[in-house]
Amino acid sequence: MGIRLKFYVLLFGLGVCFVGTAQEFLTVDEAVKIALENNYQVKMARNDLKMDELSVSPGQAGMLPQVDANITDNNSRQNLSQVRSDGSEVELDNAKNRNLNYGVALEWTIFDGFRMFANHEQLKETQKLGEAELKQVILTKVGEVLVTYYDLVQQQQQLSALDSTLIISEQRVELAQNRFTIGKASKLEVLNAQVDLNTDQTQMQRQQELYKNTKIQLNEQLARDLKIDFQVAPEIFVDQALILEELENRVAAENPQLQAEIINKRISELQLKQIKASRYPSVFVSTGYNFGHTESSLGFTTSSDSRGFNYGFGATLNLFDGFNQNRNEKLGKMAVENAEIAIAQQKQSLIAMVGTTYQTYLTNISLIELEEKNESIAKENLDITVEKYRIGIIPTIEFRTAQLNYINARVRHSNAKFQAKVSEIILKQLAGNLDL
Repeated sequence: MGIRLKFYVLLFGLGVCFVGTAQEFLTVDEAVKIALENNYQVKMARNDLKMDELSVSPGQAGMLPQVDANITDNNSRQNLSQVRSDGSEVELDNAKNRNLNYGVALEWTIFDGFRMFANHEQLKETQKLGEAELKQVILTKVGEVLVTYYDLVQQQQQLSALDSTLIISEQRVELAQNRFTIGKASKLEVLNAQVDLNTDQTQMQRQQELYKNTKIQLNEQLARDLKIDFQVAPEIFVDQALILEELENRVAAENPQLQAEIINKRISELQLKQIKASRYPSVFVSTGYNFGHTESSLGFTTSSDSRGFNYGFGATLNLFDGFNQNRNEKLGKMAVENAEIAIAQQKQSLIAMVGTTYQTYLTNISLIELEEKNESIAKENLDITVEKYRIGIIPTIEFRTAQLNYINARVRHSNAKFQAKVSEIILKQLAGNLDL
C-alpha cells in the first residue's frame, strides 16, 4: 500500500508540472521586477522625487535676478478748456491724449543675509529626503510582494499535502466498502470513512479558494491584470546566515526611515539659518531700459519721446518687528532639538524591532529542522498504519489519527519555512538591503 501511495503522489506531482506548463511560471525575481515597474505607489514616489530634483536650482533658491518686460498704454478723449497765463482761452472738444511706456527691468537681490544659500541647500536636502522616501516605498512594496509570493509557495505545498491525504481517504473508502461487501466490516466503518473523505474535500476546497484569492492579491500588488494565472516556485529557501550585529549596523547606516529623520534635522537647521538671515540687511540692485511716447492734443507740447537706461540700488534692514525675530529663532532651535529627539527615538525603535524579529527568526529556523523531523516520523507512522489498516488489525480511529498527524506535520513544516522567510524579509527590509 505504501508503494501505491507513493505512485499516486508521483502522479499528482507530474500533473502539477503539466498544468504549470500551460500557465506562466513566475519567479520571485520576475515578481519583484514587475512590481518595481508597475506598482502605482512606486510610480508616484518616483514622480515626487523628479519634482524635488527639478526644484533644486539657483533660481528656485532666489539666487538669480528677475527680468520683466512691461508695457503701459494709457489713452483718453476729453473736452478741454484752458485759460493760459496771457489771459487767452482755448477750448477743444474730443481732445486725444496718449501715454505709452514700455521696456525691460531687472531686479537682483545680491545679499539677503545668506538666506538664498541656505534655501539652496534646503532644496538639495529635500531631494535627498525624496530619495529616502522612494527607497522606503520600494522596500515596503517589494517586502509585500515577497511575503505574498512565498505565502503562495506555502499554500501550494499545503495543497499538495491535502491532495495526498485525499488519495489516502479515497483508498480508505474503497477498502472499507470492499471489507463491508465481504462481511469483514460494518456499515459504520464505511460511513466514517466517507465522512472523513468529505471533510478532507471541504478542506481542500477552502485551501484552493485561499490560493486563488492570494494570486489575485499578488497580481494587484504587481499592478497587472488580476486574472493572470501563474505558478510559483515549489520550495522556500531561507537565508540562515543573518547576524544580529551586522543587521544593527546596517539599520544605523542604511535604513531609509532613519535617514529621513537625519535629513529632516538638517532641513530644520537650514530653516533656522534662514530665520537668522533676517538680522542682516537685504541689498538689491535694479536696472532697465525704457521707451516712452506721449501725445497731447492741447498744450504747448503736442508729443514727446524718450528712451534710456535707469539703474539704482536699495537696502532694507529690520530694526524692530515686535520681538518676532527672537521668537522665531527660539522656535527654530526647538525644531532642531525635536528633530534630534526624533532621530534617537526612530533609531531605538528600529533596533528594538530588529532585536525582536531576529529572535523570531532564530526560533523559526530551529522549528524548520524540528518540523522536518516530525514530518519524516509522521510519514513513517502513516505508512505503517496504512498497511495495518489494510489487513484489518487497527481500528479506524487510529488510521485517521495517523493520517491527520501526517498532514498536520507537513503543514507545520511548510509554515515554519514560510515564517522564517517572513522574518528574513523583515530583517533585510529594516536593514535597507532587500535583494532587489
